[in-house]
Amino acid sequence: MDFAFDARTEELRAELLAFMDEFVYPAEPVFAEQLATSTPQWARPAVVEELKSQARARGLWNLFLPDAEHGAGLTNLQYAPLAEITGRSPAIAPEALNCAAPDTGNMELLAEFGSPEQQQRWLTPLLDGRIRSAFCMTEPEVASSDATNVATRIDRDGDHYVINGHKWWSSGAMSPQCEILIVMGKTDSSAERHQQQSMVLVPTDTPGVTIRRGVHVFGYTDSAHGGHGEVEFRDVRVPVSNLIGGEGTGFAIAQARLGPGRIHHCMRLIGMAERALELMCRRVSARVAFGKPLAQQGVIQEWIAEARVRIEGARLLVLKTAWLMDTVGNKGAHTEIQAIKIGTPLMAEWVIDKAIQAHGGGGVSQDFPLAQLWAQARLLRLADGPDEVHRMSLAKRELKRYQ
Repeated sequence: MDFAFDARTEELRAELLAFMDEFVYPAEPVFAEQLATSTPQWARPAVVEELKSQARARGLWNLFLPDAEHGAGLTNLQYAPLAEITGRSPAIAPEALNCAAPDTGNMELLAEFGSPEQQQRWLTPLLDGRIRSAFCMTEPEVASSDATNVATRIDRDGDHYVINGHKWWSSGAMSPQCEILIVMGKTDSSAERHQQQSMVLVPTDTPGVTIRRGVHVFGYTDSAHGGHGEVEFRDVRVPVSNLIGGEGTGFAIAQARLGPGRIHHCMRLIGMAERALELMCRRVSARVAFGKPLAQQGVIQEWIAEARVRIEGARLLVLKTAWLMDTVGNKGAHTEIQAIKIGTPLMAEWVIDKAIQAHGGGGVSQDFPLAQLWAQARLLRLADGPDEVHRMSLAKRELKRYQ
């Protein structure tokens, strides 16, 4: 395994680091002010569109998509250090590069499984950043940590499918730019357990689609991800041509979509932890308590050292996972994908928590990004599968070697 950055990655890293210094970090207070004073609920502040124009002009666009036909053609290993950098400002940097969830996963899904017509109608405007999308899988009435539990019905009626169901945590659904929903439901309850589900494309303006409300994350709207909607489907009719893949392939497509999404989250989490550690070091170097700088207090030094150890360990495992995905495929990297999904949010949550503590009251205020970083890290212990499900699956894989 060679994790040295190649020439193209080094070039993109330099360009992206300069972009962050010149545009993204200065835009953070502007973003906060616009969000508080002049931006309608769930909409994105105007400064984000300005950043998108600047990023696209510099070739920092769609870096996440390894498909050279539609994206930048980077490998997972090449993309990892770039996603990490965007994680330092997760509220705006990923979107500025058109690399924000859930659109990234939805674009990957359409690029791999969508028909040419579906790609032309929906993938192209998503790649251009002209629209946003939502992923509708989780449901309030069932334990959605087991995706086979989904109860939403997708019934064939001639040349149409009729959809009835209730979703929430439908990431992206609250964005005013959201024009398409990817909906997972059951087309055949009598089929084998993992072949009952299918996915269909549902335009947001389809009759019978009702977006009830946005679900908050620890009080935040999480508009960077387009918000998280609670959505009702009542006798929603879409053409059969809106089916993604074939009937009964929904569970397999979901797993294919979530694999890259999980590692992208982990890449960004490392950047979030690095930002928190940097803020902590600056804060404790400038503050004095009990006659000496906080940086000289033993407990603070222990936090800083432990943070560096945890960050480096997580980064190496993420890089190994990216390398495996590139060399043996997502299935071959399944164990490592689960391992980073368990370990990286916990690492980031711990580092951010210590940075909050070192900042005192300021750490939980809006004057620093730490509270929002912590909320994101804590959410990611649930998103794309809760820790417990990944631990259970990982343990079964490990035990299988001894049975």
